[in-house]
Amino acid sequence: MRKAIVIGGGIGGLSAAIGLHGIGWEVTVLEQAPELTAVGAGISLWPNALRSLETLGVRLTGQQEQSSGGLHDRDGRRITRWDAEAFRRHHGRPLAAIHRADLIGALRDALPDGCVRTGVEVTSLDDLDADVIVAADGIHSTARKQLWPRHPEPVYSGSTAFRAVTALPHPTELSTSWDDGAEIGVIPLHDGRVYWWASYVAEAGVRHEDPKSYLRNRFGGWHEPIPELIEATTPETLLHHDLCLGTPLPSYVKGRVALLGDAAHAMPPFLGQGGCQAIEDAVVLAAALSTTEDVDAALKSYDEQRRPRSQSVVKASVQAGKIGPQLRNPLAVAVRNGVFRLLPGALTARIGAGVSGWTPPVPRRPAPPRTR
Repeated sequence: MRKAIVIGGGIGGLSAAIGLHGIGWEVTVLEQAPELTAVGAGISLWPNALRSLETLGVRLTGQQEQSSGGLHDRDGRRITRWDAEAFRRHHGRPLAAIHRADLIGALRDALPDGCVRTGVEVTSLDDLDADVIVAADGIHSTARKQLWPRHPEPVYSGSTAFRAVTALPHPTELSTSWDDGAEIGVIPLHDGRVYWWASYVAEAGVRHEDPKSYLRNRFGGWHEPIPELIEATTPETLLHHDLCLGTPLPSYVKGRVALLGDAAHAMPPFLGQGGCQAIEDAVVLAAALSTTEDVDAALKSYDEQRRPRSQSVVKASVQAGKIGPQLRNPLAVAVRNGVFRLLPGALTARIGAGVSGWTPPVPRRPAPPRTR
């Protein structure tokens, strides 16, 4: 039986482990943290990710299909309406959201006991004995540094972001709100809680002694439920990260090592595709390794399929930020909002089809043993 070691127990690493286990490989996941965590609060699952999870055989619980929503300005005036039914008809799947803890739990449950080893720090790839090593160790990947020591580290995108999950006493709908150089997103989750984030243009590395007070002062004048969400969020649940993007790599493969997820193609979250692309990586890697005994040829195929696709998504995400939440010129903002207001809901439902319309390859499963 062929063996794989996956470095990193996040969304991409666990998805890769599921894919490789499904094609008959023996898989070990090495996670540095003492336990699997769900940092990041919530995540959008676009149709491309939902198809990929279905292909991997992952059974989700706790996902929430988004049924209505739209894009607004800071005062609550609608810029565009999002047509959920038109979106589903066009893409074949809904837009869903899930708490990262629920997604990590579903991925972990799809793996056999003993597959995931926590509290293990990988300091050298040379110490690992496997037919394939999957480096899914995040945006500041140690494996990437070892393989491409001169490659630039991820750079600051120009925006920083707060994220949290909190509860409201009443239902709310999917929304994104823009102001000059800022964005606030609101996504309902299945249990009545709400995943929300605020991103804005700022200098890198700036932190606040009282983050909640800062958010109250910065965004308290925006439309409801934004001030209510800020007030309902406990300070200890607020996450604050600068948003970064990676410099394109010349390859996602070197020798027997394949990079995956943020280790390969870190991107800002302006399309909501970071985790989705990592799940895509996992399906393609499993499919490539299931079609040939030649590991080198399979890894070459993985790189040829994933690098152009994921790097184009990175570029699209950067561009979405420039015309969306990072746009600061008041005249340009007014023109953009005016153009978007002219778009019918059915048309906005088709935006991004080139990204979310992707269909995964199906890995070949090993034949069951014959019985007499």
